[in-house]
Amino acid sequence: MGDRLLEVRNLSVDFHTSHGTVHAVRDVSWHLDRGETLAILGESGSGKSVSASAVLNLIDMPPGEITSGEILFEGRDVIKMSSEERRALNGHRIAMIFQDPLSHLNPVYSVGFQIAETMTAHGVDNSQTRAKTVELLERVGIPDAATKVDAYPHQFSGGQRQRIMIAMALALKPDILIADEPTTALDVTVQAQILALLEELQEETGMGLLLITHDLGVVAEVADRVVVMNSGQIVETGTSSEVYHNPTHPYTKKLIAAIPGSGEMAKELGPGIKPILEISGLTKHYGAFAALDNVSLTVLPGESVAIVGESGSGKSTLAKTILRLEEATSGQALFDGQDLISMNAKDLFNVRRDIQMVFQDPTQSLNPRMSIYEIVSEAFVIHPEILAKQLWKSRVCELLEQVGLQADHMYRYPHQFSGGQRQRIAIARALALEPKLIVCDEAVSALDVSIQAQVLSLLTGLQDDLGLSFLFIAHDLPLVRDFAHRVIVMQNGKIVEQGPVAQIFDAPREDYTRNLIAASLSPDPKIQAERRVALRKLQGAVT
Repeated sequence: MGDRLLEVRNLSVDFHTSHGTVHAVRDVSWHLDRGETLAILGESGSGKSVSASAVLNLIDMPPGEITSGEILFEGRDVIKMSSEERRALNGHRIAMIFQDPLSHLNPVYSVGFQIAETMTAHGVDNSQTRAKTVELLERVGIPDAATKVDAYPHQFSGGQRQRIMIAMALALKPDILIADEPTTALDVTVQAQILALLEELQEETGMGLLLITHDLGVVAEVADRVVVMNSGQIVETGTSSEVYHNPTHPYTKKLIAAIPGSGEMAKELGPGIKPILEISGLTKHYGAFAALDNVSLTVLPGESVAIVGESGSGKSTLAKTILRLEEATSGQALFDGQDLISMNAKDLFNVRRDIQMVFQDPTQSLNPRMSIYEIVSEAFVIHPEILAKQLWKSRVCELLEQVGLQADHMYRYPHQFSGGQRQRIAIARALALEPKLIVCDEAVSALDVSIQAQVLSLLTGLQDDLGLSFLFIAHDLPLVRDFAHRVIVMQNGKIVEQGPVAQIFDAPREDYTRNLIAASLSPDPKIQAERRVALRKLQGAVT
């Protein structure tokens, strides 16, 4: 008890809405000790983020209301503190990093100003903040920190922005760091670096780390104890090893069963099939920088081709160039024998019916001012020859039900759905035009494991029923292993390795590919510990 930093006792949080009261958190109790990593594990809507937000007073009240419980920091109930006391506590003694740093970093201020603001708000002299800010950026691994301190959030990669958020949170050396899905959308190697950084900083400072996640691999890598939440309640607690190897609650067992990477790998499609997409020598330059360098690949009808690689490898640029969202510098992309790169605007408009894209973040790709009916039926507005207007509503109903939603959801708006549901809406919109090829750009990276499994099952079923082809861009290698027929590995705008999924995962030829696979997290704490040792040996050999 002497090392106990934070204790939540019998916490209940309600949200009062026009449709009734939502019991988001119900009688939850947990504690965090000094130097400990506690993971709160659960899917969207389980209450894990709400219970953590209550610690920092980040719940909007109304409509939220803490109906019962205590939140004790060093023995004092923070719920009963005045706003001035909470302000002195938050950011200084208890800090938080969020899932999407781009949404939480102000785009009009330099990153250095924003980190310094954290310090000046808590009384640090303004003359000292720049030097401290540069020191913090260096500590979290931002290169050329003395110059980059004056750069803006959009000038950094996703992994670097997360490091900047960590620097901001650690500016005042907090006793507790709350990390809300800090690595969800990051590449496997960047994820490994961020988790290693958090562990290293924790060892240096002795802070307690409260990790909110849906990723059992992250739990296996860093957590000492795990709290599993479902429907606002705690259903299981224990060490990461106990929870993984001996789960007692059906919900925990369901989560573990949904983890990708253990299914049967798909076989490569037979030879002699004419490709639906044939790319040759595709190149994209931004000034002197080659984002794509002589890329060539094929996609067969009914085939799923995965593209993997780190941020900056050219994966998303390839997808955007194929779809003419970016203009290629040179090369060809033949779709059903027609070159997308040289096609005129009229022909491109017609062929886009057959090629659709599902983006990584449905929050940004779905118009918040349009109802779900308007979003899905917009395809029929743009291509009115597809379907008579009197049939639009029934077709939207069919599409929503096809992706596992309810027909009456068409009257709602995007913000009224969870992340997984919004991604299903994006898939329904892509299916509205009955395409032949769907490009999925990190389409399931931010989803819970069970929702990922459902979406991948949905895509596989649609592929079997409709003969769809998928170009599947992903950083989650276990997902790729379960879904793809072939894998293409990219690095620095080039394809460094490609082949059937079994060959890439069982016998990779390139060190880069082996490094990616070694950096992928296993949900089994024992296996993950072995992988950690193997990765460090591999990185040492490569260095």
